[in-house]
Amino acid sequence: MNPGRSASRRLSRAAAIVGVGHTDWVGDWTRVRNGEKPSDSYGYGAIAFRAALADAGLTRADIDGVIAGPTTAYERMSEVLGINPRWGDQADAVLSVAQALTAIETGLAETVALVYGNDQRSAQIQYGGPQAMGGDAFLSYVYHAPWGLTSQGALYALTFQAWKHARGFDEVDLGHIAVAQRAWASMNPNAVMKKRITLDDYREARYICEPLRLFDYCMINDGGVALIVTTAERAKRLAKPPVYVQGLGRRDLNVGATSLEPRLTEFYLPAQQDCARQAYDMAGFGPSDMDLFQVYDSFSVHVPLALEGYGYCEVGGAGRFLREEGIGPGGRLPTNTSGGHLSETYMQGWAHQIECVRQLRGECGERQVPECRHAHYTSDVAGKAVSIIYSR
Repeated sequence: MNPGRSASRRLSRAAAIVGVGHTDWVGDWTRVRNGEKPSDSYGYGAIAFRAALADAGLTRADIDGVIAGPTTAYERMSEVLGINPRWGDQADAVLSVAQALTAIETGLAETVALVYGNDQRSAQIQYGGPQAMGGDAFLSYVYHAPWGLTSQGALYALTFQAWKHARGFDEVDLGHIAVAQRAWASMNPNAVMKKRITLDDYREARYICEPLRLFDYCMINDGGVALIVTTAERAKRLAKPPVYVQGLGRRDLNVGATSLEPRLTEFYLPAQQDCARQAYDMAGFGPSDMDLFQVYDSFSVHVPLALEGYGYCEVGGAGRFLREEGIGPGGRLPTNTSGGHLSETYMQGWAHQIECVRQLRGECGERQVPECRHAHYTSDVAGKAVSIIYSR
């Protein structure tokens, strides 16, 4: 028997998300553009946390674990929220869910709040240039500074340039992603960018870093997100239908990770394929059973790489899949149905978790995926490929 497989099967459906909340992304977008400073990162997190508690029907006294998203410290976030947790940490969106699951399973905590806040637009955070993220080595791409290449957009442009030649992908087919996600966003009252676009709009948009155009880039906006995770047993007694963590996988490629070499050479394919095997095995089903696909999309390039890496189409088949099968409304594989980072909000993967929960609860109104039972979220950056499968 494989001990790792046995342990992962025990974790399947051991915990559930029971509350979600977020800030007023649309309103704050307007306020920041008008020169206002609605809040800081901790304040945005606190607003989202209160909304998530209300959604779950819980109080602060019910929370005994806190995970703070990057940009904030776990200890200070706990103080701001008025919580004295017995366990906590700092992690990104997808790893925070994984850590909460393991903390609950091992008895370190029973009910964990995952809280993220970011004032990146009003604070004028730079994601490229000599002062990228403060000019230090906070993120791996800053290691390119000696060559003057500190822009994530430039690195993803290099990735796409290499990948499209390796796979025979037509550059214009990338536009199907931006068009589809904007169509989803047009039905989402919480999306910042709701105006639909066409493939002609995409083709006519200027290059930011060739071959990536304006619509291939995520927006930068302020906001916060919070999730409440608890035991499967407790989840059954709360206000909203629980959304279970059904599957989980992770595979790291550490050699060359600080320069994003795995993305520039193998396009993360080996990591994604191994991560997929883990998540599908833990869940007990695979890509043909998924009703919803959510992909971390700081750039549109993430989506076709994930379609191939996680088995939704054959390697080399992403272009045909986007053209003929579709990921937008009416398409075969609803993908980033909130609008994603390109059109809804750039919450660094956190808002994608909310969309999974709301779709599985059936709360998405006009954009609701019919009979949504299973949702798959993926993230891959800086040498790590991680996946979570949620089920109702």
